[in-house]
Amino acid sequence: MNEEILNKGVSEVIEEKSLVKRLGGNRKLRIKLGVDPTSPDIHLGHMVVINKLRDFQKQGHTIIFIIGDYTARIGDPTGKKKTRPMLTEKEIQYNAKTYLKQVGKVLDMSKVEVVKNSKWFNKFSFSDWLDLLSNFTVAQIMERDDFSKRFKGGMDIGMHELIYPAMQAYDSVMVRSDVELGGTDQKFNNLAGRDLQRKMGQVPQEVITVPLLVGTDGKEKMSKSLGNAIGVTDKPEEMFGKVMSIPDEAIYNYFELATDISPGGLKIVDKELKEGANPRDVKARLAYLIVEIYYDIEAAEKALDYFNHTIRDKKIPDDIPEVKLSDFSGTIVDLIAKVEKEMSRSQARRLVEQGGVKINEEVVKDPEVKVKLQDRAVLQTGKRKFYRLVVK
Repeated sequence: MNEEILNKGVSEVIEEKSLVKRLGGNRKLRIKLGVDPTSPDIHLGHMVVINKLRDFQKQGHTIIFIIGDYTARIGDPTGKKKTRPMLTEKEIQYNAKTYLKQVGKVLDMSKVEVVKNSKWFNKFSFSDWLDLLSNFTVAQIMERDDFSKRFKGGMDIGMHELIYPAMQAYDSVMVRSDVELGGTDQKFNNLAGRDLQRKMGQVPQEVITVPLLVGTDGKEKMSKSLGNAIGVTDKPEEMFGKVMSIPDEAIYNYFELATDISPGGLKIVDKELKEGANPRDVKARLAYLIVEIYYDIEAAEKALDYFNHTIRDKKIPDDIPEVKLSDFSGTIVDLIAKVEKEMSRSQARRLVEQGGVKINEEVVKDPEVKVKLQDRAVLQTGKRKFYRLVVK
């Protein structure tokens, strides 16, 4: 199991020899992950590090899940080209509640220590801040790639952003972390924790970084803002369909980073792909497994049937939502805006121009085409969304 912890879905281990020694000891380790609840919804990219936490939890180690309700007020500047807007206390608390619920789909939350870092930062005096920040230099903080790029580019860097790594490092001190996990983009912050623990007389934590999961486009890091994310709360059929849309070259990484497949099972997947197995069949197994993780076998079966019926066989599903409308007359974009409340008019126009909209199985490519509904019709927006329109 130690080999699986150190190798499967891992980018780097600092320091590996020391961690191996700790894992071989009798004491269960304290494994830290800090999360700023800056959004209520998380996606499979966020879950990569959670999957690694699950590996530690299975071995009986203690998971310390830090809710950065204080640091979220600043927002982690990692990878950001500009200062993030500060969240309200109400937004942070709401996001934290939904975050824990979603993480609970993978971790046994009854065995997780959940700690909010406002517990100590709310008590900080100005003198405490001076003591903490005296452990860091401006040159050290400016080594961060994102800060240096913004500085060279003449972009603003808030003073509050500069202290973020020190705050995350202090979290490690307060929970006496043995190991901290994070994405490869968190390496700087994680190492800051090691340095601060050493300066404060603690044994420095080991650091494990995990790769960043690419989105459904197979190019960019998974991100909701980029439109390439697979949400943990997506409906089973939508989750299944999105997984099926990933490029073939991303199949192996998704198995490794987004599922609980064993190292032996991963080798079988690798062998199948190299020996010419149909990528679509392998991808269907992947999609089934992911849906099963976040829902159950029954949901995975239904999602598979739905995909085969609507995408593979290109048939309209039977159980689609019904939308009642009064006599409607307007453009196709007007109709989509009326039915798809979450889609903007610009998104609807773009979808039409890309050939992603059908009425009664006929593609509509002109955003300005007039639509007059007098009876019933089936509207399809994208590959997986259908609406049965009923005119009252």
